[in-house]
Amino acid sequence: MSDSDAISLYSQHAAGHLRRGGILIYPTEGVYGIGCLASDEAAIQRLLQIKHRDPAKGLILIASRIAQIRPWISHIPAARREQILASWPGPVTWVLPAAPGISALLTGGRNTIAIRVSAQPFVRALCDELDAALISTSANRSGEPPATTPAELQQTFGSEVDYIVPLMPGDLQGPTPIFDAQSGKQLR
Repeated sequence: MSDSDAISLYSQHAAGHLRRGGILIYPTEGVYGIGCLASDEAAIQRLLQIKHRDPAKGLILIASRIAQIRPWISHIPAARREQILASWPGPVTWVLPAAPGISALLTGGRNTIAIRVSAQPFVRALCDELDAALISTSANRSGEPPATTPAELQQTFGSEVDYIVPLMPGDLQGPTPIFDAQSGKQLR
């Protein structure tokens, strides 16, 4: 089976789990991510419980194209618009002004939201399959280092998640950098 066939098959299978409210572990640019549909409040609450993550931290949304993030943001600041768009698709997360009424579980109660338009092949295929943005947070318990092997993922999360995609993360060393869209300052 070719890489593109495997990605297509796994993204279809993963999308089925997500459509049913599932939690998924999947490869991102540099680490395994754990996530769910960004529009599924019950799944987001379950994800936070699985990770033991403080809801005040907020979450990152990932997408395959800008149209999938439009419902989540109010605008892209004009001063950084060119820089942001030039970095996407790619391994760069931007903290942007959130659209009104976005769940505090996503924003951490702030008026901003972290967004990435990914170039990672599996992420793109999955977001395209769903035509939706996903939650993406590192596959670890809060305060622990991210799991780096399928065995660690299974040991850490076991039956708490609905599906672990059997593909490897990309070559980025660690999680993606995060930048503030207002100041341009790197936050991580």
